Amino acid sequence: MPKTPLHPSPPSLEANDVAIVGGGTVVWFVAFLVLLPFWGTLSDHGHGNWPWICLAGSGLGLIGLWYCRARRDAIARSRAAEARAQAPNGNGADPATRSD
Repeated sequence: MPKTPLHPSPPSLEANDVAIVGGGTVVWFVAFLVLLPFWGTLSDHGHGNWPWICLAGSGLGLIGLWYCRARRDAIARSRAAEARAQAPNGNGADPATRSD
């Protein structure tokens, strides 16, 4: 059986996680605000916990938003440190253009 040639992996795609999680958090909170006036009717029909589920979703979304922002910032710091390490003199500045 002939072997298929291996191809290099494509570069990973970076999504805007902060915007995605932020949008989801807003949707959960809007759902809470929409359902809150109907809480009594929902309770009568056995669905009184729906507004609180939406509120919990928006709270967890805030935690996720904090996490995504911290992750994005850590990735940026890591890339900056990697770029400095790959610079010719190790600090990211060209010795010919230093202004000491």
